[in-house]
Amino acid sequence: MTLLPGVRSATVDTDRIRMHYIESGPADGVPVVMVHGNLSTGRFYEHLLPATPARFRVIAPDMRGFGDSEPAPLDATRGLDDWADDLAALLAALDVTAPPHLVGWSTGGAAIARFALTRPVASLTLIGPVSPHGYGGTFPDGTPCFPDFAGAGGGTVNPEVVSRLAAGDDSAESPFSIRNVMNTFYFAPTHREPADREDMLVAEILKTLVGDDGYPGDSVPSDNWPGTAPGPRGILNAVSPRYCDWTGIVDLDEKPPVLWTHGDADLVVADGSPLEMGTLGAGGLVPGWPGQDAFPPQPMVTQIREVLGRYAAAGGTVRTETFEGSGHGPHMDAPTRWTAVFLAFLADHS
Repeated sequence: MTLLPGVRSATVDTDRIRMHYIESGPADGVPVVMVHGNLSTGRFYEHLLPATPARFRVIAPDMRGFGDSEPAPLDATRGLDDWADDLAALLAALDVTAPPHLVGWSTGGAAIARFALTRPVASLTLIGPVSPHGYGGTFPDGTPCFPDFAGAGGGTVNPEVVSRLAAGDDSAESPFSIRNVMNTFYFAPTHREPADREDMLVAEILKTLVGDDGYPGDSVPSDNWPGTAPGPRGILNAVSPRYCDWTGIVDLDEKPPVLWTHGDADLVVADGSPLEMGTLGAGGLVPGWPGQDAFPPQPMVTQIREVLGRYAAAGGTVRTETFEGSGHGPHMDAPTRWTAVFLAFLADHS
């Protein structure tokens, strides 16, 4: 593995699973931990590490089911608490005792919020996080469209994406090849990674644990539209509204400062994401949609804004930065500005 200057790679056995991570900075530096999202790894943060001041120890792990960490099964019924507990175990194994500054992208954003519910943290930086009410199948107030949470979870992903991922397809021959999925949904339409880095990122995604225990997870049949509901295993069920909930941060006695960064061209976490069943049904792409009153497109950004607004009203500090023209990963398609915003936030709170 060829890493950028100043970036190191290591693997450690924790008391839960074996975890791989990249890092920079001194062992006694102020801890900053960057948690990746679904279908990615710690290396999606690698370009940020050399620009981080040397007084910080930056750690970017591969989370359970992804990258070079142990391909352990994920218990979706715990939401993302498997990830939160794995993160705590990693920090213990690395002798990190100070409350960390946590960065979480997409699924990682929900995971670090869950971490903060039971453990002290210095700050939370959210990058296009999964809604506090989970992904898919909820009304604006977070209540499920159906009692069994139909329309969310492992059964809602396009099966061709899964089959090509399982086959290790690194081509650009299909819109469902992971290379094209990444370029369409992770970044702004105008952004393209350098060819060698794009190849590396695709190879990282192809390390994903594919199947019922990983991506996308299992599913159960439902009498409700669209005929599938979340099962108890795997990552897409863990982020479904059946199990994913980080609204509890509003009630924390000690509220860490929050930085929320979001691209206004985000197609993954959006009010009406084209990956969410309500939007697909409304567009006629999934037959039988029961209509706006029964299953509206999920207003994910509005839900995040509402919960963080309540967090601020309850005494928390929230800074919001919207990145015009950026996609799901402004730390990747607007890295200079994102880094400046993040480092200013760190300077204010460390």
